[in-house]
Amino acid sequence: MKIKSVRTRVWTWKGPTVPPQGNFCTNASDALWMKGDAMSSFRFHQWLTCEVETEDGTIGIGNAALAPSVVKKAIDDWYAPLVIGEDPFDYAYIWEKMYRRSHAWGRKGIGMTAISAIDIAIWDMMGKLVGKPVFKLLGGRTKEKIPVYYSKLYAGSIEAMQKEAEEAMKGGYKAFKSRFGFGPKDGMPGMRENLKRVEAVREVIGYDNDLMLECYMGWNLDYAKRMLPKLAPYEPRWLEEPVIADDVAGYAELNAMNIVPISGGEHEFSVIGCAELINRKAVSILQYDTNRVGGITAAQKINAIAEAAQIPVIPHAGQMHNYHLTMANTNCPISEYFPVFDVEVGNELFYYIFEGDPEAVDGYLQLDDDLPGLGITITDKHLQHFDIAE
Repeated sequence: MKIKSVRTRVWTWKGPTVPPQGNFCTNASDALWMKGDAMSSFRFHQWLTCEVETEDGTIGIGNAALAPSVVKKAIDDWYAPLVIGEDPFDYAYIWEKMYRRSHAWGRKGIGMTAISAIDIAIWDMMGKLVGKPVFKLLGGRTKEKIPVYYSKLYAGSIEAMQKEAEEAMKGGYKAFKSRFGFGPKDGMPGMRENLKRVEAVREVIGYDNDLMLECYMGWNLDYAKRMLPKLAPYEPRWLEEPVIADDVAGYAELNAMNIVPISGGEHEFSVIGCAELINRKAVSILQYDTNRVGGITAAQKINAIAEAAQIPVIPHAGQMHNYHLTMANTNCPISEYFPVFDVEVGNELFYYIFEGDPEAVDGYLQLDDDLPGLGITITDKHLQHFDIAE
């Protein structure tokens, strides 16, 4: 059975969105002098679907959220011809073929994101061809069900954040992630605003539940070093992406302080890129994103390296490709879970493009042992809210 076609589409959201607000979430652009919405380049109001089809009509579905229009061009012009005519079960060879034939320009960023989309589709296809869920192909069930953490709590007023946390508590979650709204440019007053919000969320969820804190690359090494001792009394489970992704030495220095565990990796690419984070002890928790890091083929290799180093892996974002990896790996203790919500940052688009993502119940989600592939389909329920480019 050979691959006969690769179809890509870019879905651009034109429906209602939650308007941006100030000090919503720190990010790498905060270091620039600029006007307007600093988060604009980090919003995902486009998504790419990648459908790989075999000669018998079986279709595997992959996806990508980074720069979808550019990734589409890379797949259509470069990677699809490398894949067509291959046996999907030769997935390791296909991966290396894509990786090595584009190595001069594609080993990180756009190229690796394109490889990821195709690889995820191939795994979905393999599951469908053998009638098994992807997690069964990866080793099977290691958990009765997957514990998830509530991931939203973007910076806002203290009252709004506490109200959101109170509502989230009703969902039975035992872990919550909040975002910082202030960074180096906001000085000491911003530090105090950050701490007020951490304290406010802790007041609601208590100390018997985990609290994760995210900077989204919006701090720098100096600022993070000053903040860590101030955060320690609130017992965060981790501090996520305190510095830009390329500052691996900064991650390692912060992690070595052993005050708050440092997490990161969602903006790292490939097996070797993640191995560097592990080998340099740059993170205590690794958070690759499967549709950026090289797909499921690469993710499984990274999982093995991380397990050998006893570094837990908690993939970035929810989404089915991550859930299957979490279910199949003991070293993946919990999944991130974005609640179904109006389109804001853009992580929510997954719910508007695909059907099949499980809903969290009492802080857990479940995968079906009898649903082949990833268990998702592309829905037509929200087509009126998208411009779709073939």
